[in-house]
Amino acid sequence: MEKVVAGIDIGGTNTRIGLVNKEGKVLVDSNIATDKYPQVDDYISAIYNSIEILTKNPDLPSVELVGIGIGAPNANYHTGSIEKAVNLPWQDVPLADSLGKRYPNINIKVTNDANAVAIAEMVYGNARKLKDFVVITLGTGLGSGIVANGELIYGHDGLAGEVGHITAVPNGRHCNCGRCGCLETYVSAPGIKRTVFELLATQTIGSSLRNASFNDLTAKDIHAAALNGDHIALKAFEITGEILGRALADVVAFSSPAAIFIFGGLAEAKEMILQPAKDSMEKYLINCFKNKVAILPSALGNKDAGIVGGASLIWKDYSIA
Repeated sequence: MEKVVAGIDIGGTNTRIGLVNKEGKVLVDSNIATDKYPQVDDYISAIYNSIEILTKNPDLPSVELVGIGIGAPNANYHTGSIEKAVNLPWQDVPLADSLGKRYPNINIKVTNDANAVAIAEMVYGNARKLKDFVVITLGTGLGSGIVANGELIYGHDGLAGEVGHITAVPNGRHCNCGRCGCLETYVSAPGIKRTVFELLATQTIGSSLRNASFNDLTAKDIHAAALNGDHIALKAFEITGEILGRALADVVAFSSPAAIFIFGGLAEAKEMILQPAKDSMEKYLINCFKNKVAILPSALGNKDAGIVGGASLIWKDYSIA
């Protein structure tokens, strides 16, 4: 009987659930619509039902569920709860306690979604030989996981690592957190879209993006335009990378990592965003850190990284013996 962990990746629109073996392979997975459940108890029941269906999948050999690991926005490792989430249908969710009532003998761990990716990078990715590194996730927002001396930094309240909400531009763009100028309002999928429309408003140069509506334009569209040499799209990536690099110089100053891994949809643009970020970071680093810190793409595939990240919370410390 193969031992498996249920890895859960909670997003504002969808929740992905999969069974992951010790080697980090997703054996089977499913989706539920996060925003379909206005009542959190119904959502927890849907997660439970999905796990039960997956463990009884007739295409799998017999499996034993040995843990549940969950990555979610605003999740607190210490309490096992989502706290004051701004992009979910509910603000506060006692995930570990609620699922623990259904699985009283199963180890359940919860952490911020970016922290989960950092642990997956440490267990299965390019950070396997590193003890000091940072993971930056670029999606709807900007998340981060900070690892020092081989341990994830959670802070005294379990909420450490909110690099996306450091102030990138004083009195800048409005953020969903209620503040203005947060890094994620510039460096994220919505952030680069806002940059494109600011450039379109202030420049008269031709662009294939001029006919796109704000609601329809995606980061993938911007990337595709940049690959075709679109000046506005290329400038947007340059600006985004420059702002990211400036912030990463601050991150290096307080954590001194050996490497910074960039993960998520925007990271698929690779050197288009990584190179300006590297140049900007080196420009703003103090001398003792210059040319010491690598900025690298994550080794984790975007499709399953959230699931594997959640499962890594359990597999990191699990002994099969």
